[in-house]
Amino acid sequence: MLVWLVIVLVMAYGLTYALRRYALARSLMDVPNARSSHTVPTPRGGGVAIVLVFLAAITLLTLNGTLDSRSWLALFGSGALVAVVGFLDDHNHIAARWRLLGHFGAGAWALLWLSGMPGVLGAVDGLAPLWWVFGLLYLVWMLNLYNFMDGIDGIASVEAICVCAGACLIYAVSGHPQLMWLPAVLAAAVAGFLLWNWPPAKIFMGDAGSGFLGLVLAILSVEAAWVEPNYFWAWVILLGVFIVDATFTLLRRLLRGDKVYQAHRSHAYQYASRVYGRHLPVTVATAFITLGWLLPIALCVTVFGLNSVLGTVIAYIPLLWLAFRYHAGELERI
Repeated sequence: MLVWLVIVLVMAYGLTYALRRYALARSLMDVPNARSSHTVPTPRGGGVAIVLVFLAAITLLTLNGTLDSRSWLALFGSGALVAVVGFLDDHNHIAARWRLLGHFGAGAWALLWLSGMPGVLGAVDGLAPLWWVFGLLYLVWMLNLYNFMDGIDGIASVEAICVCAGACLIYAVSGHPQLMWLPAVLAAAVAGFLLWNWPPAKIFMGDAGSGFLGLVLAILSVEAAWVEPNYFWAWVILLGVFIVDATFTLLRRLLRGDKVYQAHRSHAYQYASRVYGRHLPVTVATAFITLGWLLPIALCVTVFGLNSVLGTVIAYIPLLWLAFRYHAGELERI
């Protein structure tokens, strides 16, 4: 596995370099504006490297028998669709309704090949259609919230790497090491990109990369839920920094009557980056919270028998406090 991961990392690093050269040559730059969290024009679209390398890697894993073909179809089909929609939106703005249609199409495709969404609060046959609806909404929300949270240098990459590393540890100690392949490969691909995206970033991920990451992470959680329902909750706990900030901010803006599809800088992590004057402390804090607080609770749920809902509540309480502390969803004053 280690050789595979090194190859994936190197390929993602090299492809990100090539995409940066391409963006500079074509003047595909993210120019700062009143809604930006950066101050220097920066090339965008580097997340395409993550997409291409990960999809190539899982194709090879499927061909050599390591990965099930249904998993490949779910990940490749839905991931490619979301990446294409994001890529087109990065270059020529696409209306929100058409983007959302593509997102729901990608989510439905993934659920089709994953045989739907398992009941993660106990299997009740009569509620199966409701779990399908929940699964579709979950996939689409994860896709979009990851896009919302990709607003400062390195944060989306660090979140993905830490969440995937945590999932791999959980699988290893709970007796399902075969599930480690996909999160490990995804983490390696993101790590290659992160070497260019680490604060101060030399290239941005773009919607193609962030939407792809959010969807793939959500698909991995659904796939794991078919093996063990508590694995789903472990992923939800590990993703807590992004889920709480994005959801809390969205609800607060909805209640205020804001147009939620418009760009803004009112997430907690964006306020925090302005308070500290840099992106790095917030990005590093995301890693520490995920690995130092959320991972131990996820291990308690999957290994030591802690109730999954109770564990999620315990994990999220400090995150909700941080959302209040850093003004998530408030009108932008700083």
